[in-house]
Amino acid sequence: MTEKQHITDSFDRVHDYLRISLTERCNLRCFYCMPEEGIELSEKSHVLSHEEVIYLAKEFVALGVNKIRLTGGEPLVKKNVEKIIRELADLPIQLSITTNGILLDKYLPLLKECGVKKLNISLDTLDREKFNYLTRRDYFDRVMANIYQSLLHGFEVKINAVLMTGVNESEVVDFIEFTRNNPVSFRFIEFMPFDGNQWDTSKVVTFDHIFDQIGRHYQQDQVIKLEDKKHDTTKNYKIKGYQGSFGIISTVTNPFCDSCNRIRLTANGRIKNCLFSQTETDLLTPLRAGEDVKPIILQSVNHKAKARGGMEHNEDFYNKEINTKNRAMISIGG
Repeated sequence: MTEKQHITDSFDRVHDYLRISLTERCNLRCFYCMPEEGIELSEKSHVLSHEEVIYLAKEFVALGVNKIRLTGGEPLVKKNVEKIIRELADLPIQLSITTNGILLDKYLPLLKECGVKKLNISLDTLDREKFNYLTRRDYFDRVMANIYQSLLHGFEVKINAVLMTGVNESEVVDFIEFTRNNPVSFRFIEFMPFDGNQWDTSKVVTFDHIFDQIGRHYQQDQVIKLEDKKHDTTKNYKIKGYQGSFGIISTVTNPFCDSCNRIRLTANGRIKNCLFSQTETDLLTPLRAGEDVKPIILQSVNHKAKARGGMEHNEDFYNKEINTKNRAMISIGG
């Protein structure tokens, strides 16, 4: 029997987790994700069809991928998303999805039927007016209702909040208090630099700043450190007696590249082997030409930089001339 191949980079990191962006389109307009003027969407003919998504997913699974997460844009606005979910669910993988929650009520039965157990829902505020400001849309009540519906259906729910100075950093305790009576994991994500999102270091809410707020509200013995899973990007905690938990993803100030096992496939069929990488590998063109894409996948990941797309030093990562030479977040996929 031939030994199964694995996708490994030059630092011996095995990559078994694929994030597939199904679409660049979204029904929100969050400013940290999409420039105010919007983005130029890929032409429809340059976007992966549902058949191509499934074909490439199978190629990655043949190379050892055992976990696939669907992202966007907003993945649930993708045409034929039902077929994609059903067909991916037949593969020997753990399937999950990141969504803004607006359309979840329509798809919860399908997701449950297909064995999806984990949902990541993006929600950057618990304040309706602030939600409208952040997203430029009025869907707060709908998103909140769908979070509660997801819990009632038995899904494991993580809520992702991108913290930004002067915007929502004052809500840290409110987010944690939401976990008192709701079995969710609220995850605080540092604001990251992408094309057009007006990033600078002063807007980053750091791990230390978050814990300063926590320390002012909770006693030290109330804050319990949870065990982090292998490859987990989150430092996880909970408040004693609360149903849920919270975590901190410090991509900017404390990157976790040493244990990275992630590959990203963009909606227009390109491998992005690091969220911050300025280089991409085209799979769509050779796929449509009938070529074997497995060697291309292996070569692309083998060339992956050690950390943050090659920006190993903070002076590079914090340099706007370098850190914004990337797509807008919405066209990468989370």
